[in-house]
Amino acid sequence: MPDSTQTSPEDADRAVDGRRRGRVGRLVDTIWHEMAKFGLIGAVSFIIDLGGMNLLTHTVLEGKVTTARVLSGVAATLFAWFGNRSWTFRHRRSRPAHHEVTLFFLVNGLALAISTLCLVISHYGLDLTTRLADNVATIIGIGLGTLFRFWAYRRFVFANEPMDVDTSPLHPDAPSTTP
Repeated sequence: MPDSTQTSPEDADRAVDGRRRGRVGRLVDTIWHEMAKFGLIGAVSFIIDLGGMNLLTHTVLEGKVTTARVLSGVAATLFAWFGNRSWTFRHRRSRPAHHEVTLFFLVNGLALAISTLCLVISHYGLDLTTRLADNVATIIGIGLGTLFRFWAYRRFVFANEPMDVDTSPLHPDAPSTTP
C-alpha cells in the first residue's frame, strides 16, 4: 500500500509550477479579471455614450455635436463610476471614497477631453461633418480615452494592491459602518 505522505512526481511538478507562478501569476490573474470587468462596464458606458450623443444630436441638440458629446460623456461617466467602484475595482481601496470619486472624475474629465478633441478636430478642423464622420471620430476618441482611463484607474484612482478581503459596500460580507 502506498504511503499517503509521499507525493507523486506529478504533484511535485504542480507544486513547483504553482510556486513559480506565484506573484506573477496572481498579478496576471488580477489584471485579466480587472480588464474583463472594466471591458464590460466600458461596453455599457460606450453604448450610453455613443447612443446618448446620437440621440441628442438627432433631437434636442441638433447641430450642437460638442454639447451632445459632453452630456453623453458625463452620463456614461456616472455609470462607469458606480460600475467600476462597486464591481471592477471593489477589491482595491487606497483612499476614502470622496478622494476616489474626485480622482475618478478628474481622470474621466481628461478622457472626455481626449474624446471630444478627436470629434472637434474631425468636425471643425477637418470639416468632416457627416453623422458617420462624427461617429467614427467619437469612437476613436472613446478608444483613446479608454486606454488612458484603464491606465489611470490602476495607477491613481484605485491604486492599492488588491486586498485580501473585499470591503466593498455591495459585498455581502463587508463590515457594517452603521452602529
